[in-house]
Amino acid sequence: MPTPLVVSDVAKSFTMHLRDGIKLPVVAGVSFSIKAGECTVLGGPSGAGKSSILKMLYGNYAVDEGQIIVNHEGGLIDLAHASPRTVLSIRRQTIGYVSQFLRTVPRVSALDVVAEPLVERGEDREAARGKARALLAQLNLPEKLWALPPATFSGGEQQRVNIARGFITEHPILLLDEPTASLDAKNRDVVIELIAAKKTAHVALLGIFHDHDVREAVADRIIDVTAFAPGKLAA
Repeated sequence: MPTPLVVSDVAKSFTMHLRDGIKLPVVAGVSFSIKAGECTVLGGPSGAGKSSILKMLYGNYAVDEGQIIVNHEGGLIDLAHASPRTVLSIRRQTIGYVSQFLRTVPRVSALDVVAEPLVERGEDREAARGKARALLAQLNLPEKLWALPPATFSGGEQQRVNIARGFITEHPILLLDEPTASLDAKNRDVVIELIAAKKTAHVALLGIFHDHDVREAVADRIIDVTAFAPGKLAA
């Protein structure tokens, strides 16, 4: 599908229960579409709602209004109103996500953390581990760490495991929340290469990149999130 993700008039606010239920509006009128084979970047200052938009698209945040239409297994699904079971299916098969932080089960090796998404999709475990080894090597994670749990790694090492885990699958949509934030220049260049490969494979990517050089290298277009400030008409 040329346009696997369409966002239409989405709004989000948070209720401050410890402050008499005051509602804090975050974004409103969020509308855009993402094409297969392009990397679109959410731009704007901190606090503008970029991460909130990504979390709504992954089903982590509920949506107050609007639709998030996803092409999932040959049908169109409104993720904003989908059942929890459907959301889990979309995450497994259609939408991948690379967050800023790695959350893993204790005592599970880095290799198995990276291979797990493929195993969940039905791939043979040893074949999945082989792909995990290749990605970890590409991201310059020392082989001596592969059998160790990532909880003991440095921030940059954990992020490389996180990136490998997010890029190992063939999800047609991939969300990226500052994937290069903890990386050195050498590994930032690797991530740029990985994004280029995903674009060649016709994956639709939507990301947040505060690193100007990375943003300039990967972005096909930039969406200014300040256009979706509550009370302001979206451009």
